[in-house]
Amino acid sequence: MESKASAPGKVILFGEHFVVYGVKAILCSIDKRITVTAEKIKENKILIKSNIGNLELEPNKDISKIKSPLKPFYYLANKIIQNKNIGIKIKVESEIPLGVGLGSSSACCVAGAAAISRLFSDTPKEEILKLAIEAEKTIFQNTSGADCTICTFGGIMQYDKENGFSKIKFEPKFHLVIANSNIKHSTELIVKDVKSFKEKNEDEFSNLCKNEGKLVEDVLELLKKNNIKGLGEKINENQRYLETIGISNEKIRKMIQIGKESSFGAKITGAGGGGCVFALTDDTNLNETINQFRNKNYECFSVKIDLEGLNTF
Repeated sequence: MESKASAPGKVILFGEHFVVYGVKAILCSIDKRITVTAEKIKENKILIKSNIGNLELEPNKDISKIKSPLKPFYYLANKIIQNKNIGIKIKVESEIPLGVGLGSSSACCVAGAAAISRLFSDTPKEEILKLAIEAEKTIFQNTSGADCTICTFGGIMQYDKENGFSKIKFEPKFHLVIANSNIKHSTELIVKDVKSFKEKNEDEFSNLCKNEGKLVEDVLELLKKNNIKGLGEKINENQRYLETIGISNEKIRKMIQIGKESSFGAKITGAGGGGCVFALTDDTNLNETINQFRNKNYECFSVKIDLEGLNTF
């Protein structure tokens, strides 16, 4: 018996870093996916195969001692086959670049939780999300659950620490062109750097949080009207705030300038310091924006907002 599931990646459109301090963030899922296939096997083993390596272990190993990026899959399989005299074989296929802020880890956790759990029962999405967040905590202990939530339910969402998540209902008419800096970065270190900036510049940071909060409320109104030019202006404004807190660098600035030449606006998505930037486009300037990046030898691709979220089949 075989079970298959796929989950989309994500982009943080607005509010990264400021969300840690109570400001609302806006996230969307994108039409690049992780697909996980799970299969019961007779051997009492957990076998995981992926394009970033393989893992083969017996059940009931100490998860804290597993030094592999595939350990969320091991965690899920081990949890789900407890007291069952079988093993699990898992295959992972990815359309999402790894470690660049596009939610590959969260999509893996969501698709993995769905594929493995549905070998045994018709698990609802809410339960799959809980399992996925547990699995994600094996690699990101302080995860908010935001990424797993958007990867599970799809579309576009607002999130803040006090009120949690709510879906924004609208039909997007824009594309995102995502360009990869190919600079490796540590989200944990960058979050610490932002905290240090805050502690040294309390008044300035407080004002930035207020400005970001107002910006996000403006964005929610612009989304209702599908006002792409207005959204582009807010993207550029948000990028200026991210520059102020120190998560940019010279290469990223050059990339954002390239993106802005033909799009409506461009900014960092995610932790910054490396990873990806995105540019907001529609059909009128999509190809020109892609060409601008490719002419400068940047790896880039276009995405639309995914409205489905998790799929099982």
